[in-house]
Amino acid sequence: MKYLQTDEQTIEDLRFFRKGDYSGVYEIYNQTATRGGEALLEFMFRHPLSDVIAIRNRTALIRQFAERGLSFPFEAASFDMAEKYLANIPGPASEAAMQKLSEKDLQQGTTAVITLLQQAKAFISQPSVTGLSAYAAEREEIAQLLDRPALRSVFAEPLKARLSYAVTTAYDNLFRMQEHHAIKQVLEKIYQLDVYLTVARVANTRKFAFPVVHDTANKQVKLKGVFHPCVEHAVGNDIVLGGDRNVLFLTGANMAGKSTFLRSLGTALYLAHMGFPVAALAMEFTVMDGIYTTINLPDNLGIGASHFYAEVLRLKQLASELNKGRSLFVIFDELFRGTNVKDAHEATVAVTGAFSNCPASMFVISSHIVEAGEELAQLPAVGFSYLPTRMNGHTPEYTYRLEEGITADRHGMVIIQNAGILEVLRNGKKQVNA
Repeated sequence: MKYLQTDEQTIEDLRFFRKGDYSGVYEIYNQTATRGGEALLEFMFRHPLSDVIAIRNRTALIRQFAERGLSFPFEAASFDMAEKYLANIPGPASEAAMQKLSEKDLQQGTTAVITLLQQAKAFISQPSVTGLSAYAAEREEIAQLLDRPALRSVFAEPLKARLSYAVTTAYDNLFRMQEHHAIKQVLEKIYQLDVYLTVARVANTRKFAFPVVHDTANKQVKLKGVFHPCVEHAVGNDIVLGGDRNVLFLTGANMAGKSTFLRSLGTALYLAHMGFPVAALAMEFTVMDGIYTTINLPDNLGIGASHFYAEVLRLKQLASELNKGRSLFVIFDELFRGTNVKDAHEATVAVTGAFSNCPASMFVISSHIVEAGEELAQLPAVGFSYLPTRMNGHTPEYTYRLEEGITADRHGMVIIQNAGILEVLRNGKKQVNA
């Protein structure tokens, strides 16, 4: 399996996991019924795919489950008992090892395993599942595990019937000794099913779109109505990037929504590489080698690095990856905000120009240095969008909708004045002088 290149900075920037006062994107999808499903879902979030076939297969599988509206057919309580029971594997002295579990534990554990195996067979045998082409391979793997000769007696047992001590002991030897590995494999398949059905339900509930994956060499991303899944009443935006125009230069005043848009875009592309539905009306994309964002880059106090130097180190890291021929999707929010305006201007033009010469990769750069746009406009590979601010008297209002071009909006002083900061400072000075 080929995985997408990314890092903790990107995962932190895109706020996938809960931290502080914000909930993560992972929480939206994490409605799994089992602990194993939850762990697998987190693994998927930390290891997106970079394989066209694997992404396409997972997307198709979840889409088909969503279309059927199937529910997870297992009880979480059965998993708790089965996992506790199967975790205690007898050693060479089997009789002594079995004493670690009480007779009640053995009874509940074997019954739970029998119940799960019977429910698994019933699930994969129903017509609504046998007709799922995208699930055929995984369904066949489960069927082969369940059809092992040693397990055939399991399916003749009355569901959740109380077993005699002799029968319990026989099944205990079967489950924890002879067929332990096969049963653990079945559980792993059920954890996968838990994730698929959960994500399918999220797609239906939130009306998320299933991305279309292309395998062309010409890298491109097309999004219609993309929005941030964690923002209530979020505004959707359309964007096309790639081909002859592989760089987007984004401008807009403070509070106009640039960072939220960048997170929306990065989140959608990242989730698409997981094979998951995304917060958009529609999406098409080609698979990249890596996704890297720099939205909330901290100072590196451990090496005494300022914010500006941290940006330089980040750029050096990306330059090294690009030099290896990697196709990357890169997002920089407020590039070079850690240095003075003159240096930021010159560096923004130089670096953005260099990015435009990497046609296999795509870049989205937001900046307050709108003057840099005049020079960058000479580069055919650079496109321009902005998030506008409309003044209602002295009050700025934001549409959060992308428009083509470069904004000249500068309303920082208006916001400062509306907040009454200068008045508070003046009054404080008067009180001190008095």
